[in-house]
Amino acid sequence: MKVSTRGDYASRALLSLALHADDTGPTSVRDIAERTGLPQPYLEQILLALKGAGLVRSKRGVGGGYVLARDPAEITLGQIVSAVDGPIVAGDFGEPHQNGACDHEGQCVLLSVWAGVGHHMRDHLDSFTLADMVSRARGNSAAVFEPLT
Repeated sequence: MKVSTRGDYASRALLSLALHADDTGPTSVRDIAERTGLPQPYLEQILLALKGAGLVRSKRGVGGGYVLARDPAEITLGQIVSAVDGPIVAGDFGEPHQNGACDHEGQCVLLSVWAGVGHHMRDHLDSFTLADMVSRARGNSAAVFEPLT
């Protein structure tokens, strides 16, 4: 799996919001862009997608901007990536035993493996919350992630 630029930028933007959750009021797109080094026009598009997924709320006008819609402990990296990139899958191969997927030699065996890989990727990304990332960013946890076994 390759996390897209959108997935990375969305994760960085929400981590910035989580790191500054104690600040009063919403955070402007400009401030998020400055803190994270992300391009503001692209960030605006990403934040709209995150808003549509219910991960952030926005306020318009003077003093407006974005805030997390839920507690950082309730938002996973898997939810963030899915919000901007769609479902997390190992490939667009279809599901075993559906729509003639098993009509060719060995196809169902491999489809089952690819489906399992997608499941493991989703589970792994869902095992990390924004609260975990805040803790790691502040040096309160190990900065190195353990590899999957």
